[in-house]
Amino acid sequence: MSECVFCKIVSGEIPSNKIYEDEKVMAFYDIAPKAPVHFLIIPKQHISGVDRIDGTNSKIISEIFETITKVAADLGVDSYRVVTNNGTQAGQTVFHLHFHVLGGGPLGDMA
Repeated sequence: MSECVFCKIVSGEIPSNKIYEDEKVMAFYDIAPKAPVHFLIIPKQHISGVDRIDGTNSKIISEIFETITKVAADLGVDSYRVVTNNGTQAGQTVFHLHFHVLGGGPLGDMA
């Protein structure tokens, strides 16, 4: 996806403050953090959103959540929130599947 900002981050065309990378997923700090620790985790494969998960690509979800656990532990964060938006009305602005991981202190109630 030539116009996808996250695909450009994966390819190295756009720099990021990378925390973790393997052959299937990447984690990097959010550029506008909403918590003391706020990172994003994405599949390297372009999947536009949750509504595009199916039998051909669903294994990536377990890999993402296994990576969230590892990265959070590596950062010393043992209490965190995982959020994803699907669609414009839900607040999705980058149409590449991604999960926000927020922690590092009290987060308060959900919106």
